[in-house]
Amino acid sequence: MTPLPRLLSGCVFLCTIASVVNADVIAPGDVKIENLAISTSLTGQAGDAVEGRKVFADKSLGNCLACHVNSDLSEQLFHGEIGPALDAVATRWKPEQLRTIVVNSKAVFTENSIMPGFYSLEVGKDVREDLVGKTILTAQQVEDVVAYLSTLK
Repeated sequence: MTPLPRLLSGCVFLCTIASVVNADVIAPGDVKIENLAISTSLTGQAGDAVEGRKVFADKSLGNCLACHVNSDLSEQLFHGEIGPALDAVATRWKPEQLRTIVVNSKAVFTENSIMPGFYSLEVGKDVREDLVGKTILTAQQVEDVVAYLSTLK
């Protein structure tokens, strides 16, 4: 086999695997909220709390610290006070509810909530231009953040 067909064959194989891996991801428009909860993982797999902690603190991703105090991340500077403190958040909300809040807080609170929908195409007002029509976080990043928040007891 010449190099080009071998390369194309490898690409088809990798694309097929990528399709199978992403087959369980729920698209933002297909997320079902029932009783203020999203009961199933958006990706079909559990989140990684270590990765979720990173997303939570990352200013270019979740940037959750811009609005929330979180003692678990005391090494980070500039915790916000706009949203509620997230210390012991896992004692107040179940993972299914936390997932809903991260996906689209307006579905739990009100349309007036300034928290953006992180896995919704309705992310709120004054959104960065590069995020218009896109989600702020991927489905897996949402699952990772939910896994992290679930450790805060």
